[in-house]
Amino acid sequence: MNTAKIGDRVRVHYTGSLQDGTIFDSSLNHQPLDFKIGEGKLIPGFENAVIGMTKGEKKVVVLEPKDAYGDYNIDLSFQVDLKDFPDGEIPEIGSEVEFRSPEGDSFYLSVIDIDDEKVTFDANHPLAGQILTFEIELLEII
Repeated sequence: MNTAKIGDRVRVHYTGSLQDGTIFDSSLNHQPLDFKIGEGKLIPGFENAVIGMTKGEKKVVVLEPKDAYGDYNIDLSFQVDLKDFPDGEIPEIGSEVEFRSPEGDSFYLSVIDIDDEKVTFDANHPLAGQILTFEIELLEII
């Protein structure tokens, strides 16, 4: 039987959940995920879990942060003075604010705190530091 290997394009259904069972993402009510194993466009643990699977196979994998979105890095949070925001455009805690790099790339940072003088942003991925569980079904090797 044909097994998925690095370089194969595959199509999978998946459901991702946190340790408490909260589902953070799923393809079950959408299109299956189509990707090439080894391109590095997905988290390493997910790609590695698909390697060796056969068409129709299902598996559950638990990924430590190092195999998912990495450990939470406190150095990726920083503060911006409230006076640097245009009048009336102060974000809310929990919102995401778009920033641009000097090269013009767009990225989003989460607002994690606001006090009388500063807004604190977090550049960590929202799932950084989390242990993640994925239920994966290999639909086909394309």
